[in-house]
Amino acid sequence: MPTLQFKGKVFVQNHHLAVPFHELQPVKAKGLSKTPSLHDNVIVQGDNLAALKALLPTYHGKVKCIYIDPPYNTGNEGWAYNDNVNSPMLREWLGRTVDREDLTRHDKWCCLMLPRLKLLRELLRDDGAIFVSIDDNEVHRLRCLMDEVFGEENFVTTVIWQKVFSPKNTARHFSEDHDFILVYARNLEKWVPKLVERSEEAISRYKNPDDDSRGVWSSSDLTARNYYSLGTYEVTSPSGKKYKPSVGNYFRVSPDKFAELDEDGRIWWGPDQGSMPRLKRFLSEVKNGVVPQTLWLHTDVGHTQDAKKEIVSVLEFEKSEDVFNTVKPTSLIRRILQVASDKDSIIFDSFAGSGTTAHAVLALNKEDGGNRRFVLVECEDYADTITAERVRRVIRGVPTAKNEDLKKGLGGTFSYFKLGQPMRQESLLDGSNLPDYEALAGYVFFTATGEEWNPKRAKRKQWFIGESRLYDVFLIYEPEVERLKDMALTLDLLKKLPSVSGKNKLVFAPTKYVDQEFLDRYRVTFQQLPFQIYKAVDSVTTKDSTTKGTKNTKAGPTKKSS
Repeated sequence: MPTLQFKGKVFVQNHHLAVPFHELQPVKAKGLSKTPSLHDNVIVQGDNLAALKALLPTYHGKVKCIYIDPPYNTGNEGWAYNDNVNSPMLREWLGRTVDREDLTRHDKWCCLMLPRLKLLRELLRDDGAIFVSIDDNEVHRLRCLMDEVFGEENFVTTVIWQKVFSPKNTARHFSEDHDFILVYARNLEKWVPKLVERSEEAISRYKNPDDDSRGVWSSSDLTARNYYSLGTYEVTSPSGKKYKPSVGNYFRVSPDKFAELDEDGRIWWGPDQGSMPRLKRFLSEVKNGVVPQTLWLHTDVGHTQDAKKEIVSVLEFEKSEDVFNTVKPTSLIRRILQVASDKDSIIFDSFAGSGTTAHAVLALNKEDGGNRRFVLVECEDYADTITAERVRRVIRGVPTAKNEDLKKGLGGTFSYFKLGQPMRQESLLDGSNLPDYEALAGYVFFTATGEEWNPKRAKRKQWFIGESRLYDVFLIYEPEVERLKDMALTLDLLKKLPSVSGKNKLVFAPTKYVDQEFLDRYRVTFQQLPFQIYKAVDSVTTKDSTTKGTKNTKAGPTKKSS
């Protein structure tokens, strides 16, 4: 498969692996939950690459639908790449603000997107999909990047969204009336889009001119250009006129099947009983919806002016000029959710902006009684004053809103988190920026097992943090330097560790005072803190409880093909 080459690629290709895990610090006052939780609706303020890594222990392989609206890289946004790549020279080049005079702005944009797309892929369920808004400036490069990350075999389609309702006559060449939305599945064989509800206009096309007792129907052409050896026959209408497909066309059914359909009154010969035959399709017999199409008109999913009016109404801006230029309408995101989510799905947006995705999730839940959850990440300072504030208002109610549901409030909760300090090896060695117990527990559990950590299963007094496919996992740790100096896995403590599931034990602690003989006897694999990313238990020898021999087992994250 051809791949896209760009300046800096060699430095960012595996950069997502080197990004340290960070703490996620709850800010209760900024959310609307009694107890902040990562299993609630979530808004995270902080760099979105680091936030994606921090959210992996909780959401790895759990997200049904991702929608992102990254910078379009028009040269007018004034964005700057801020990832801490290893090369100082490259950091200096990448860190300069991007504008139209920057001849390498496309390279920088690719450097921005590649590691983020790789982490986003890790969040998706096998039956999940990602939708990415983009325009002509980067759509071709984005397509190449996504082919590389998700696999070109998992490309679904490119949606055309008509974003304006009237042409821009001030345009020098063409009026740009549309954006693109690239759609990729995590695994195309397992992802199936939902049917889209028929519009009133579509339903109005069903008529019943012949008073058929089966109700209203519409008709479709019985011929097609695809070659069909049995599709070249001639038919005779009730009025006696004869018809054959035109040159290069064929009937789509065999002569016997045509006769069967005609006998059943499913062939429409026109009001004069002498027109070219068409196939009748009854509304009562067709699916409850229609297959989603790739052209999304502004009349169906809204346009940019709708989006600006929405946010002005909710946040009470003085004028629409105060609003983001690229804000999306909730109706556009709702269409994506209708196509790509179930009622209990997790929806992820790591370029949250004004919070449209959260608004759309809450509105659709209100409409269909769903329990979808959103996870939003926004790196800018307005994460609280705009992103979260919009969510607070639509949950509680917007008195001036025209929509009755929005006026009363869509209901729901959310928890607000700020990205904290990185959990680096040196921090544990020198005692600076020690993570709290739960943050470290989620980190070591995920990186050692590749599985989501469930804090509800933890029993801290017994040092038990969870059960994985292979292990009962324990963490002996306190975020206090003086206590850590005296903490170790001793023989006495080893004997007291509970056998929760009967599996072998995986124990994390600052040190141990136990010989390997006793570790083997009690079926314990020891891992010393500090604990580096992706280095836990790649290959360990554990005692097999059913035999007297030993066997090699893998406890690290499962490696998946790119």
